[in-house]
Amino acid sequence: MSPASPERKPNPSRRWALMLVGVVVVFGGVFALKAMFAKKTNEFFNNMPQPAVAISADAARNERWADGGDAVGTLVAINGIDVTAESGGVVKSIEFDAGQPVQAGAVLVRLNSANEEASLKALEASAKLAKTQAERWQQLGKDKLVSLDDVQAKLTGAATAQAQVEAQRALIAQKTVYAPFSGVLGIRKVSLGQYIAPGAPVVSLQQLDPIYVDFTLPEQLIGTIKEGVMVRASIDAQPGAVFEGKISAIEPQVDPSTRNFKAQATLRNPDGLLRPGSFAKVAFDLGSMRDVVVIPQTAVSFNPYGNAVFVISKSARKAGETDMQGKPLTGDKFTVTQRFIKTGATRGDLITVTEGLKTGEQVVTSGLLKLRNGAEVTVNNAVTPTADAQPKVENR
Repeated sequence: MSPASPERKPNPSRRWALMLVGVVVVFGGVFALKAMFAKKTNEFFNNMPQPAVAISADAARNERWADGGDAVGTLVAINGIDVTAESGGVVKSIEFDAGQPVQAGAVLVRLNSANEEASLKALEASAKLAKTQAERWQQLGKDKLVSLDDVQAKLTGAATAQAQVEAQRALIAQKTVYAPFSGVLGIRKVSLGQYIAPGAPVVSLQQLDPIYVDFTLPEQLIGTIKEGVMVRASIDAQPGAVFEGKISAIEPQVDPSTRNFKAQATLRNPDGLLRPGSFAKVAFDLGSMRDVVVIPQTAVSFNPYGNAVFVISKSARKAGETDMQGKPLTGDKFTVTQRFIKTGATRGDLITVTEGLKTGEQVVTSGLLKLRNGAEVTVNNAVTPTADAQPKVENR
């Protein structure tokens, strides 16, 4: 019988080494599989065909525009004031209706003038006596019974008394407030029995026909804009309505802070639709005509670093192109390229392109925010933005 073999002692270091190797192999395999799947996923999404973006399009076209421009202005009444009382007093009667038209010279307010009228009677009596005495002394002077100095003193006294009468009459006249010109009254600012001080406003009065529109223009036009140039004005309160007039005055100096100068046009306003203080858009023509390339304003991305458009180009599809579902694509392929342009004057919904675009090139007019360079698009003009030089807003 052979002797028993000695029992093998455990080796902890070897066990730990084997366990560490096993952990490394397992986790290394997990991370390797994960990296492989991530790479395949990225390759799939990088090569996945992007869906075409639906946009609307329009072609750059030639139009013949008259040289001109536009500006923003403010409507100003030719005559517009707060009617005031020249003299203080208590309001005795109000003889106008607020918001109604009034003719020049119409009585608006009467103030209490009882004390002034009583003083007038006393002054008139004194003036009458002074006049009688002056006439009597004139006769005595002719008869050499009194000196000429005494006669002159009496005549001066009579003239002074009469001047006091006229001054009192003028004071009484100031107790009645009249409309200085024809126009439309505003809301009254006084009440019956109220004491008003000299210069206190009674009611506003505005002359509406004709009416001014004041607007500013850049100094480059100061030698071009002249009196008599026709202008067209429009206001938000009357959509679609155009009011025509002529430039009637031009400010001779340029504002040094803005380098603009002010112009004023006179507009006919028989129906009183234009009101002082309203915002107005002013357009004018300078007579000469020129050919321009125009596109809708919605096609332009206005940026601080430059204005850009997306130009549509057509190309043949490559063999084997498929959509996201793997179906083969047929027909022409439309892609967009961003291009920087220089723009000029605007008119309505249109804007001129002075550089960077040719007549006939198709540009994207809606859906710009969804686009990037090289993106595929489909043109759908079922609904397109307006592109009119003289748009008319529908009043609903």
